Amino acid sequence: MPLFLGVDGGQSSTTALIADECGVALGRGTGGPCNHAGAAEGRAKLERAVSESLAAACRQAGLDPQSVSFAAACFGMSGGPDDKQSILAGLVRTGRLIVTHDAATALAGATATGQGIVIIAGTGSMAYGGNAAGQTARAGGWGYVYGDEGGAFDIARQAFRAILRTEEGWGPPTALRGALQDATGSSSANAMLHLFYTPEWPRSRVAGLAPLVEAAAAGGDGVALRLLENAAQELAVLTASVRGQLWQRAETVEIAYIGGVFRSPRLLERYRLLVELEEGNRCSAPRQGPAEGALLLALRACGFHPEWIQPAAD
Repeated sequence: MPLFLGVDGGQSSTTALIADECGVALGRGTGGPCNHAGAAEGRAKLERAVSESLAAACRQAGLDPQSVSFAAACFGMSGGPDDKQSILAGLVRTGRLIVTHDAATALAGATATGQGIVIIAGTGSMAYGGNAAGQTARAGGWGYVYGDEGGAFDIARQAFRAILRTEEGWGPPTALRGALQDATGSSSANAMLHLFYTPEWPRSRVAGLAPLVEAAAAGGDGVALRLLENAAQELAVLTASVRGQLWQRAETVEIAYIGGVFRSPRLLERYRLLVELEEGNRCSAPRQGPAEGALLLALRACGFHPEWIQPAAD
């Protein structure tokens, strides 16, 4: 029986999914983040994350990770594929290796046709789309220094900036101040500032503070609510940019939202409202996840075309 592998390699975690030629999932496993591979430390992190997630998926599927071989394997990698092809080729035995970016695999899983737009807002953010003519376009995804607007790290960063302004007397009071100080064990915003520059607080950990903004907004905090509304606006702008590059006005476009940021009911409601103001836009949750999308691309590369990845049989 031929086996197929799909991997979603993200800034916060890595997911490996194994299936047969019918698209029936056999095993799933998770590992750490693997979005950068340029330096030796980044390469080691990527190798560890892929190996861990693959080993966990093999255990669930009853396979030996040391000897398993795949007919095709597709990796959707945050940060792009260019610096990862050779590394992944040494980690997985496969007849066909496909290494692409995580937005392409996300879109493959999000809609039935693999066409439309995905807006991804996890630790970072970007929008990606593909139309019936095979054209693709993207917006955002520039990383935390120059972009990632509306992502969890950016939301947490904006919350922290609001707290700094409050402490220095040039910003309105906000419940975020006490919430973030409690979460970080800090005595002041200045103490938090120094904490966030240490290795103990990488981007993924800072991004994990973003749900505190939703909680504060739910409690009636105006600053927190504005931060969520601004993030939704940024994500809507990215979506509109991709739509404008690939479709004419009023054409029907499926749009799927992906990532932990959309667990915020207020942000999601605002985002959907803004996006669906454009005639023809249909916004919904993804049909399946990025790991399933990667599996579908691996299967299609070998001539198999299941409609979707089925859960493992009991």
